[in-house]
Formats: sequence, C-alpha cells, structure tokens
Amino acid sequence: MLRSMTGFGRCLVEDAQFIQQWEIKSVNSRHLDLKWRLPVFVRSMEPRLEKVVRRFARRGRVDVSLVLQYAAGAAPSPNFDAAQAAAMLQSLQTLAATRGEQFTPDYNALLALPALWGDAGEEIDEELSARLEEGLALALEDWNEARTREGRALATDMHSRILRMEEWTGIIEERAPSIKEERAAAVRERLNEILIRNEGELDENRFLQEVVLLADKLDVTEELTRLRTHLERLRELLGAGGDAGRRLDFTLQECFREINTCGNKMPDVQLSRLVVDFKNELEKCREQVQNLE
Repeated sequence: MLRSMTGFGRCLVEDAQFIQQWEIKSVNSRHLDLKWRLPVFVRSMEPRLEKVVRRFARRGRVDVSLVLQYAAGAAPSPNFDAAQAAAMLQSLQTLAATRGEQFTPDYNALLALPALWGDAGEEIDEELSARLEEGLALALEDWNEARTREGRALATDMHSRILRMEEWTGIIEERAPSIKEERAAAVRERLNEILIRNEGELDENRFLQEVVLLADKLDVTEELTRLRTHLERLRELLGAGGDAGRRLDFTLQECFREINTCGNKMPDVQLSRLVVDFKNELEKCREQVQNLE
C-alpha cells in the first residue's frame, strides 16, 4: 500500500523491569532524516535502533522519542561518581584556603549536579536492547497504520482526478481534427480575401502545401499518445504501492510537459480552458504526491 510521509505512532510496553513509552512523529522530507530523543544511557543504541526504523520507513523526517522508567521495585541503586565529587570538593577547599576562608561542604548541592549521577558508560545488556527494539517496532507498526490510512485516502483522491484527466484527453482527441479543418478553412478564407483585394487567383497547389504545414504544426497525436501512457502509468504506480512517491512525481512532470505542448499547438478557446483545468488537476496531484513516501 501507498503510505503518507506524515503520521503519528505510539506504543506503551510494560514488563517486570521497565515501562517503555515510544512516540513517533513524521513530516515530509526528500530523504530519511531521523531525530532522536532518548534517555542518556540508551543513546549508544542509536545505530542499532536506526536499523529498526529503516525496516519501516524510506523517506520523511521522523522524530523518535522514548520515555523509559523502571517498574516499581526494579530501579537499581543510584550511580554516583564519588571520585569526581571528591575532586570537586577538594578544588573548592583549596580555593577557600588560598583566600583565607573557611570551606564547609554542602552535600545537598551535589544532588543537583546531573554530571555526578546516571550513566557510568556501561554497555546495555542484550536483553534490554532486544526489548527496546521490540517496543520501537510496535510503535513503528502503529505509525505505519496511520500512514497507510492517509496514503489510501490520497490514492483515492488521485484516482478520481486521473479519471477526470482521461476524460479530458478523450475530448481533446475528438476536438483536434475539427480544429485542423477550422484553421485550414480560416486560412483559405483569409487568402481569398487578400487575393480578391489584389485581383489575384488562389493557387490551389500552393494552398495545399500551406495546409499540410499548418496541419503538421497543429498535430498533437504523439503528445496525446504519450499523455495517455503517462496517465496509465500513474494508475499502475498507485496500484503497486510501496515507495512510489518519486516515480509519481516524475510521471506527473511528464504529463505537464505533454498537455502544455498540446495547449501551445492548438489555439482554440474551448481547449485552452480545458488545458488550464488539466494543469490544475495535475498540480493538485503533485501536492498530494509530496505527502507520499
């Protein structure tokens, strides 16, 4: 299925030791751009967790956050850097002595220093690593469900627009021969008027040559054939799903090219309006495609 690059996912996992709360938010981006908000002692796992994300995502800016709490009674003893604290106190005592002042340590102040508490640089055990990967995968599955729902809605909207453009392509195909005849008749009429004013006679062979050249300039058969092929390709890409966003965008650009050429070749008021509407539909499709992975 097609997926939008915009989505939100969440997962709460509780076990005997930890409570994991994952949140994933994403917006459009040309490439996969990951932003992490992890607890300090989990940050060393970023490369490993990134591999998990890449199983679920191809493009988009993805913000991944984790709140990790110990379950009741499972929290370990606080990790206090006593050597660093002693060195800090010694430095302060030396400073006070050089100033001839009395130094009395305030041990409560050490509680407010995050650098003295927390991660000691120990490796996360494999069991916890595996549980974190599982929790992240569950959040990514929830995120993908949301993106798939939005992608399905975008695909449905684009299908209706493609149907409309295919109908307009048929109208252009039906109208094109009449435009050629009307333009040829208009050329003949103008030439006759000029010749009458100048008391001349129309050279039929010369006129036929001019009509052939005019018909060639007005011919949009190749453009309409390619346009129908591109519209059919859009249908295929929407049906195939997957990471089709870039291919859809390229195909829409080709549609723009062909319909623009048709509008330039056929100076007809009715078709000019139709070409403008056609371009508007293509632009709306391109806006939708910018949201697709």
